[in-house]
Order: sequence, then structure tokens, then C-alpha cells
Amino acid sequence: VQLQASGGGLVQAGGSRRLSCSASGRGFINYTVAWFRQAPGKGREFVSAVKYGVGTTYYGDFVKGRFTISRDNDKKTVYLQMNSLQLEDTAVYYCAAASFLHDDYYSVDRYYNFWGQGTQVTVSS
Repeated sequence: VQLQASGGGLVQAGGSRRLSCSASGRGFINYTVAWFRQAPGKGREFVSAVKYGVGTTYYGDFVKGRFTISRDNDKKTVYLQMNSLQLEDTAVYYCAAASFLHDDYYSVDRYYNFWGQGTQVTVSS
């Protein structure tokens, strides 16, 4: 599967942004899709994931109810709605996918074998 992330840009603190991860290829419903982010000088951080099939959702601790992940299997797209954005949310956001990923590994980047190109989100004061 190939992934393309979009929707990044410049947003003021407290604002909102919706990211999209569009997939091509077969069997999208069988993939857990996640968002990771990487800020300058920092390692890659798990943001959120939505499981294959039933669509169970997971979030990083820092999200604290501000972000919502969803998927549209007909459109082969996963969305990340980000609200109440903070300066610390500035990063490149990547979407990633893995087929039939075990629940224990949804937040571990090395278990994802397909990655999008990343989209920059910059939060300004």
C-alpha cells in the first residue's frame, strides 16, 4: 500500500487542523493506520492509530482529548482532526500502515512497514 499525507500548514495556537492520509492499493481495511510526528531535534513520537477492521482508536498520552482519528475505508483515507493546537505540536506528521498489526504494537514505529512522505504542521503564537 502507498500512503500520502496532506493537510499540514501554518496554524495559530488554539486553532485546528485536519490531516489526511490517503492510501492506494488493495486491502486497506486490513491495515492499522497510525500517525507519528517528529519535531526538530527530537525522535519520532506516536500520535494516534486506528485499528484495522473494527476501527479501535489509540492516542498518545499528550493528546489529552484534543485529537480525533477516524477512517473511511471506502475512500481509503484516515483523518486526524487536531484541535486546541499548541506550540509543542509543531512537527512533521507522518502516517504509517501495517497489516493486521497486533494491539501491543500500535505505538511502535518499527512495526509499520508503509510510510507516507510527511506533512509539516507549524503552530504559531
